[in-house]
Amino acid sequence: MRKKDDNKFFPIYKEVGRRIAFFRNLRGLSQEELAAKIDISASHLSKIEAPNIQISFSFDMLLLIAEGLDIHVAALFAPVETISVHFSNQSLNPDL
Repeated sequence: MRKKDDNKFFPIYKEVGRRIAFFRNLRGLSQEELAAKIDISASHLSKIEAPNIQISFSFDMLLLIAEGLDIHVAALFAPVETISVHFSNQSLNPDL
């Protein structure tokens, strides 16, 4: 059995939270608006996005957030420079 290390993955959670905030701001949504859209509390979303994150969150939560942001969940793990591939064509160009 491996030794439990509660803080081992917090740097990854921090990066994912940062990307969530990035895409939320790109969409022009407040934390309250996104939270309402995906039916979670704004407080919970705030904790996920916090730079000093001290909580973990499930993959289901990531899928829910990605759906609310209209992005592919992979965008939350990809370098920001590659964001355009994670948006649908309609999201990038409403005239399509």
